[in-house]
Amino acid sequence: MSEVLFYHAERASLEDVLPGLLEKTRERGWKALVRVGSDERAAALDTHLWTYKEEGFLAHGLDRDPHPTEQPILLTTRDANANGADVLFLADGAEPSDWAGDEIKGLARVVLIFDGRDASAVDAARTQWTHAKAAGHEVTYWQQSASGKWEKKA
Repeated sequence: MSEVLFYHAERASLEDVLPGLLEKTRERGWKALVRVGSDERAAALDTHLWTYKEEGFLAHGLDRDPHPTEQPILLTTRDANANGADVLFLADGAEPSDWAGDEIKGLARVVLIFDGRDASAVDAARTQWTHAKAAGHEVTYWQQSASGKWEKKA
């Protein structure tokens, strides 16, 4: 079973949160697959990851770019794990097709990031939490503190 982490972003946007989590993922030597709800959101994150900090960038690609299998971080809207990622990031309404399926079981970690300021995103995350637990995954819940740091709540 995979470790599943729910990140309840209340004080920062996906663009603020995702780069740091991806940096930590790459520091562990893991590949990442970032699945979002639309091609437009994937394109916006693509631009952001090249420019989010002045002194560097996160090497990545879109699944429609040449050689998606070679990307250390792959942005997509599709279910396939084209780059053989160890970690699946779900954001912007993206969900796994089956929490009990081989796609999820084969991952070291699944990270679901949701906007705590959006009631429908919170409701959807609760539903996904229930599905992940029912499938037998080790599930944890992280929430941003007033200072913006992540605190484990469950």
